[in-house]
Amino acid sequence: MATMTVKISSKETIIPSSPTPQHLRNHNLSFMDQLAPNMYIPIILFYQAKNDRDIDHVQRSSQLKKSLQQTLNLFYPLAGTIKEDYSIDCNDSGVEFCEARIGCQLSEVLQQFDAEILNQFLPFEAHTTNGAKTKSREVLLAIQYNIFQCGGVAIGVCVSHRIADGTSATTFLNAWSATSRGDTLAICPKFDVANFFPKKDMHWYNRVNLLSKEKVVTKRLVFNKSSIATLREKAFPAADHSQVKEQHYFPTRVEAVSALIWGRLMAISRSKPAPAKFIRASHAVNLRVRMVPPMPMHSFGNLWYNASAIVSPNENVDNENNLVILGSKLNTAIKQINDDCVKQLQSDAILDSLKKAVELYHSTGGIESYNFTSWCMFRFYDVDFGWGKPTWVCCPSMPFKNLIVMMSTKDEQGIEAYVNISDEDSIIFDSDVELLPFVSRTIGD
Repeated sequence: MATMTVKISSKETIIPSSPTPQHLRNHNLSFMDQLAPNMYIPIILFYQAKNDRDIDHVQRSSQLKKSLQQTLNLFYPLAGTIKEDYSIDCNDSGVEFCEARIGCQLSEVLQQFDAEILNQFLPFEAHTTNGAKTKSREVLLAIQYNIFQCGGVAIGVCVSHRIADGTSATTFLNAWSATSRGDTLAICPKFDVANFFPKKDMHWYNRVNLLSKEKVVTKRLVFNKSSIATLREKAFPAADHSQVKEQHYFPTRVEAVSALIWGRLMAISRSKPAPAKFIRASHAVNLRVRMVPPMPMHSFGNLWYNASAIVSPNENVDNENNLVILGSKLNTAIKQINDDCVKQLQSDAILDSLKKAVELYHSTGGIESYNFTSWCMFRFYDVDFGWGKPTWVCCPSMPFKNLIVMMSTKDEQGIEAYVNISDEDSIIFDSDVELLPFVSRTIGD
């Protein structure tokens, strides 16, 4: 596309419309928050203009800011200040809101995927070191309202992963948009995760630095309904449904797509002169629905844990059954994130396991990890601020090597996968004949 300009026209701090009550001023983060990566969750929602002559962007911006103030009354920790003792001073310091004018048409951005362009619609980069700061305070939520020449808009959101996971970010967006359009049935979040997962002594714990010294690029792959159905059959070529019932395994669409991507990235790794001995796929799993009793989906915080599947050196997965093997490994690992796993996370015994895992990661370098996270169940396409549902929602570039983020397509039938890999590996990945028949790469698909 032609050169695009992004001009920030205003920037301000939005505070809750009502002061946070004194008894809510201190919010304890949880043990699961302690484990979360030090980064931001980036989300961009695009909305096409139906008729640019009818759009009053001054009124829209005012509406967004007013409804944001009201929403922060419920999501008050997002407007607070994180402290060294891993709690939040809910002092109503506010969130960052900026407005930008984009020197191109929205349709030009939607013609092809370009991570570098998309990142300009965010208030700052998702991997900002030590958090984005304003007035010497780490911002926990920042928003950029982007206005295109055609009247279309994009809302770029960065939520600190230190306080929220993808489910929490979705809860916030749906509550904010409901307030904006005048819906009085907005969800009221629960901030009680620390009651179930109290903070632990983690002075020894240094988060793994996910930023790679190599240049990392983002590849967007689209899997439609037909391709996913084919992958699921390949991952479990059952002769009949009785076999499915007997073996208690039939891959979900996320497992099938994950198995394919894992297998192709593994093939690249094993083709190198000194490949890693062990290949691991880690899949983030939502704990809310796996606890007994389950926690509400609007429980706010980091409520996820990684399911890990490993391929050892003596396992041959470079054959036509690799989808079956990898899909089964993922399925087994994900099923192990259950209430027993939750109880272990709630006990102090988990600390020994974590110490060993961290030591192993930093020791020989004999493990190569691929980190998957699925946002496919998140209702991003329901986020309506009063001018209709999004045309497209994306997770732009997060330059962490071997991170794969999956989202549902607008019709909820397909999957978009954002694969972050080294620039060197991407050359092979782009021409992989085992991968290409299943995917397309145009935004309009």
